[in-house]
Amino acid sequence: MPSNTVSAISLTNLSLMLVPVALAVAVLLKWSIGVKNIGYAISRMLVQLLLIGYFLMYIFDSDSFWVVGSVLFTMILFASWIALRTVKQHRKKLYKNAFLSIVAGGGFTLFIVTQGVLHIDPWYCPQYLIPLAGMIFANSMNSVSLAAERLYAELGRDETYNSAREIALKAAMIPIVNALFAVGLVSIPGMMTGQILSGIAPPIAARYQIMVMAMIFSSTVLSLVCFLFLSRRTTRQIL
Repeated sequence: MPSNTVSAISLTNLSLMLVPVALAVAVLLKWSIGVKNIGYAISRMLVQLLLIGYFLMYIFDSDSFWVVGSVLFTMILFASWIALRTVKQHRKKLYKNAFLSIVAGGGFTLFIVTQGVLHIDPWYCPQYLIPLAGMIFANSMNSVSLAAERLYAELGRDETYNSAREIALKAAMIPIVNALFAVGLVSIPGMMTGQILSGIAPPIAARYQIMVMAMIFSSTVLSLVCFLFLSRRTTRQIL
């Protein structure tokens, strides 16, 4: 009979996951692909996640609007900066566009999810708000990043802005559209898997996952459209 509780992962067991990671890095090295940036990203991931696990305990216990609000603001600041990693030469000029786009697309979606769907009380309850905001802002960030890279790549090929914008829009939507096609057939996403492992009935977990997929799709598209709209004037100044 399976247990309804999730077992804790020891650091020793967790370290075994570094084996396939090391294999993947070795393949990249063999194929002469620079792994300096990848190594840095993996290292940051390890440090950030280990630290955030303890930091979230403090945030959850604080029950303070100011603490939660500061965390959300910091998340958007970093998401906006990381999103423009693909266009470093234009980063500073595009930062405001990325920030406003993530606030608009991600913030609107977060409000609907927390207040319209889940009815969180208080509205700033960190156990719900911060994890959901993380998923939303991360997907908004990725869509902006893909759009920015493709937009300026196409403009560099002397495409008109409207043509480059259309290509960027389609390219940036590939991951979320693929995810919509694959969910339930190819993949059981993280939130649904986590709930099932913790003992939630699969039909209930499926409803939560539908909510997650809808919020990811909407935040992705709304942030993406906002960024491409705002970047038209900035692009004229850059080019």
